[in-house]
This record gives sequence, C-alpha cells and structure tokens, in this order.
Amino acid sequence: MKMPGRFKIVPAALTMSLVFTNAHLAEAQVVQITSRLQPDPLIVNGTSGGSLASNCGNIATKPNQVIRVTESLPYLRLTVESGGQPTLLIHSPGGRFCVLADKYSGGKPEISGYWQAGNYSLYVGELSRGQYNYTLSISQQKILTK
Repeated sequence: MKMPGRFKIVPAALTMSLVFTNAHLAEAQVVQITSRLQPDPLIVNGTSGGSLASNCGNIATKPNQVIRVTESLPYLRLTVESGGQPTLLIHSPGGRFCVLADKYSGGKPEISGYWQAGNYSLYVGELSRGQYNYTLSISQQKILTK
C-alpha cells in the first residue's frame, strides 16, 4: 500500500520530537511528585543564574530541575531562596511563565495552587549577573495566613 508523502513525515517528526523531549528531560534532575509527597517539604539545591538573558532574569541554557507531577494535584507550592535575587521560569503543560519575588512571599519567588499532571521544566534565574546557591522547597502544605 502506497502512503502519501506527508504521512511518512508525520511519524518521523513525532519520533524526533519524543527523542528530543526525553533528551531534554534527561539532562536535569527529575523529581517525581505524587499526591503523597515525602518528605514534605522536599528540598532541592543548585546554582541559580546563567549565561542566557531572558524576560525572567539570567538563566541557564538547560533547566535546573524537572518536576514530573504524576497525577493532578489540588495544591502544590514551590519556593526559591538564595543569596541573590532569584527568579523562577517554569515551562509547564499549560504554558511558560515567570515567578518573581514579592512582598507577600517575603522576597522569595513562590507559586502555589493547582498543578495538572505532566512535566515542568524549572529554570532558577537571577536578576543580577551573578550565580548563587539556591534552595528550592516543594510542599503540599498550605501556608496559614493571619
């Protein structure tokens, strides 16, 4: 059976996309997050910043961290702390967005709420040109407000 030319290209393009996606994920440490996170908070360390200027500060060319959320979670919170001015750029199943520090989060980039299942590539950026050790806290505990 003879297949039109475009049907030969689609499987090849899909295969290449999967290969490159898996290679991209393999370069960063992958943390699997389930509905029963242990320990909570889960702490991950690394170095912020990088040589690539972005709208979310200076970032590395590859993600610092990949989070694999195995099932949709009603609540998950990520908080970054460092000696510099950290940012958090997230490539998620829902799109790409930047988290900056604010007064509400105590000067630390923090994001919380519903997280759908999927892979999240995290880039811990830096507003200055420097690089700093950072701590990424991943928690399912809600912060109580007064």
